[in-house]
Amino acid sequence: MMAPGRRSSTFSRLLRHGFTDPSAAERLLESGELAPVRNDPFLLEALGGTADPDLALHGLVRLLEAQSGPTAHRELLDTLIAAKPLRDRLLGVLGASAALADHLARHPRDWHALVMYEPSDLHPGVEEFERGLAEATDPVSLRVAYRRCLLSIAARDVCGTTDVSQTAAELADLATATLRAALSIARAAAPEEAALCRLAVIAMGKCGGHELNYVSDVDVIFVGEAADGADEGKALRAATKLASHMMRICSETTIEGSIWPVDANLRPEGRNGPLVRTLSSHLAYYQRWAKTWEFQALLKARPVAGDLGLGEEYVAVVEPLVWQAAERENFVADVQKMRRRVVENIPAAEVERELKLGPGGLRDVEFAVQLLQLVHGRADASLRSGTTLDALQALAAGGYVGREDAGRLDEAYRFLRSMEHRIQLYRLRRTHLVPEGEGDLRRIGRSLDLRTDPVNELTREWKRHTGVVRRLHEKIFYRPLLDAVAQLAPGEARLSPEAARERLVALGYADPAAALRHLEALASGVSRKAAIQRTLLPVLLGWFADSADPDAGLLNFRKVSDALGKTPWYLRLLRDEGAAAENLARVLSAGRLAPDLLMRAPEAVALLGDGDGGGLEPRGRAHLEQEILAAVGRAEGSVQAVTAARGVRRRELFRTAAADIVGSYGTEAQPAEADQGALVDLVGGAVSDLTAATLAGTLRAVVRAGWGDQLPTRFAIIGMGRFGGHELGYGSDADVIFVHEPRDGVEDREASEAAHKVVSEMRRLLQIPSADPPLLIDADLRPEGKSGPLVRTLKSYEAYYRRWSLVWESQALLRAEFVAGDEELGRRFLEMVAPLRYPVRGLEEEAVREIRRLKARMEAERLPRGADPKLHTKLGPGGLSDVEWTVQLLQLQHGWELPGLRITRTREALSAARGAGLIGDEDAEILDEAWVLATRVRNAVMLVRGRAGDTFPSERRDLAAVGRYLGYGPGHVGELLDAYRRTARRARGVVEALFYGG
Repeated sequence: MMAPGRRSSTFSRLLRHGFTDPSAAERLLESGELAPVRNDPFLLEALGGTADPDLALHGLVRLLEAQSGPTAHRELLDTLIAAKPLRDRLLGVLGASAALADHLARHPRDWHALVMYEPSDLHPGVEEFERGLAEATDPVSLRVAYRRCLLSIAARDVCGTTDVSQTAAELADLATATLRAALSIARAAAPEEAALCRLAVIAMGKCGGHELNYVSDVDVIFVGEAADGADEGKALRAATKLASHMMRICSETTIEGSIWPVDANLRPEGRNGPLVRTLSSHLAYYQRWAKTWEFQALLKARPVAGDLGLGEEYVAVVEPLVWQAAERENFVADVQKMRRRVVENIPAAEVERELKLGPGGLRDVEFAVQLLQLVHGRADASLRSGTTLDALQALAAGGYVGREDAGRLDEAYRFLRSMEHRIQLYRLRRTHLVPEGEGDLRRIGRSLDLRTDPVNELTREWKRHTGVVRRLHEKIFYRPLLDAVAQLAPGEARLSPEAARERLVALGYADPAAALRHLEALASGVSRKAAIQRTLLPVLLGWFADSADPDAGLLNFRKVSDALGKTPWYLRLLRDEGAAAENLARVLSAGRLAPDLLMRAPEAVALLGDGDGGGLEPRGRAHLEQEILAAVGRAEGSVQAVTAARGVRRRELFRTAAADIVGSYGTEAQPAEADQGALVDLVGGAVSDLTAATLAGTLRAVVRAGWGDQLPTRFAIIGMGRFGGHELGYGSDADVIFVHEPRDGVEDREASEAAHKVVSEMRRLLQIPSADPPLLIDADLRPEGKSGPLVRTLKSYEAYYRRWSLVWESQALLRAEFVAGDEELGRRFLEMVAPLRYPVRGLEEEAVREIRRLKARMEAERLPRGADPKLHTKLGPGGLSDVEWTVQLLQLQHGWELPGLRITRTREALSAARGAGLIGDEDAEILDEAWVLATRVRNAVMLVRGRAGDTFPSERRDLAAVGRYLGYGPGHVGELLDAYRRTARRARGVVEALFYGG
């Protein structure tokens, strides 16, 4: 008897051999099934060498129990103990796959499939598998024979006889043999249909690429032709019947389960297209209708079953089209967009466990390799392999991918595919999710020879390899471009100039020769600066390629680098601060305005980082005014003071533009801002605050230079139009009116002369040609317009408005807001005009008719000749003017009784009108959407072209850049224009009803 509390020696041995439930294992070893061999040291050692010793032992006992009698039982035990190859293979399978253990328990004689160990058994091909399936005559017997063949593949895999690529190739060969057997069964069931047609089965995807998983959809395309003398229509119907039956034979669940689904959705038109087409029908579709991804899929097309001659004809016909795919417009963008869409469709809870489709997963390697094959396979036939690892090796050998990068990707891909194989092998279920249970992770880790701490080692290796793929899968596309222009070691393969040109063209570069010159200037040499550039540029080139103008992005980056190359912090910022490099790439390739602002003072690059001095959040008006007034105070003379103020304005305009661009494009860490209105409000508020602070600083500089501490008259600047409404765009003038009031004891004439001199000097200083953009002051909304005096006293305004004011002036005053100067004078001005902009009892009918007449006349007379009214963002139907005049009419009519309407901002006034029930929810949303979109288009035009505009650009690349800013990818500009017309049309319908009373 064993003393209480003490463990048996067997229990301890089981623990040392990796059993997690030694008590249960001890009971199984003591069972009658294993009695003859329970003390055999080789058995315990072999069980301990499996992925899951507990699972292996349990499976072995079940297999012994299933033997037909004592003789069969003794034969299995004797062979198990005497033959180490069988012992390792059988226990290895039982310890890795519960599903194959179930199969052996149902078919206990199938263990004999693992006994053979002849040279021909080491690497079987299609022929050997066809022999293994030869006796199958129906779906059930085909499944049994398939599993028997699968046993031998799994045994070689788990024992290390074959590596992961050989295992994947064997699985593809077994699939080929299985498709042939299934088609043979289908033909036997319908011999008349079989006689009418020629049917070829083309393997696609992983089966076509000779790299299949244990459990995966087998992707196919069917090609059919009429047999000699047969009617084509009848032949295609017969072929479709055979193809459908073949698919069911493989896919349907029987008492022996299923084999795998056969998926024909990669065919032309997908599920909506005919299952079988003729060769000419396939060709016509690919020549006219096929999308980029369909040519990418055809990389792996391989005839596997049926009429192989017809299959070879199919491949010969479509192959030239595959290698022309890279010449399609937006080719790279289309491929990358499809990859992003795959990631976006993964449930958020699964994305980090998704081994195949997640970031850094298998699909990233496959997409990168296929992209390079399509670009360079046109000129280099050595790259035309459907197998990922073979293609990667060929790309490295040809210099299309750096050898070191290719080696690391190869290692990562093999590890991830091995994990995928072990995950699927366990239950023979189609999954790419890494399990969460510790037991599952332990089994997978041990199966990959991670024995010390399987769970943690597996997790660490998995994350390491996905990290490698994340870093390299896009960079391998760009790094060889640098090697093509750099000094490499003798004998090192590199891209030829023609191959580099092809790759740049595929990426969207219009001038590849210039791009290569820029790369050479930036990255050649042995300096530390060049070394850092070689690290940065592969990633930057990818971000430039994601824009509408990669050439401009690269050129601008070279200019900034030339200007800042000798400063110690510049490259360090881009290398070490995660956001800075991507933000810079976005800003430099999004249009002319932001790079132009940056080139005038390149040190503003520091704003793009996330460290001290960085951050793209626009600064508030108080902060800006404080900085500008301090700079003005330190300056000598008004010119230097205003130059300092304009320098702050230029820097902050760049900050705002960068924030707008980054928010619109999104980054790898932060998706694009979904709320378009938030981006409009950000720009409008930031530019308006900046303009107000600049005017305040300029006013201080002019007063100090001419009069010292105090002007002889109080002076205030009132913002009007978009300025007063906090809605300025990048190219907006500052609409203002000036008001003054003589100080006590100062003659009116002296005060008036001083006020006029201030205005004149402010306008001059803000427009002096310099490196900083000018700020144009527009005072045309003053009484009497251009014919009236630039500055009036408060009393003069009061007298004018009391006697001469027109309804359009009341409307203009709705946007009046104090922005700079004497705040108390500004407050009294706004109090004085309040009865004009919010008239008691609202507008009289005649005034309403006058506003409508003015609006109609403006639409008829001010729209530029030749402009498309439907695409004019300001004056066109449903544009800014429509929305603003509608809102302002509501303010004029109801502002006297509804305080919420007494606001200068269009969107807030519209929201207040909605809250008060003056406009329905749906109508308000329609007007808001139209106003926001029109404003975004105007901002985009200014960012892209560097000059203001109210219509979409006519130049193709500029229009594409506007589309990219607004969230429309390459090739989708037509959708943008349609969306604008649709949005404006709906808004015009609301305007007709609310403004014109239609």
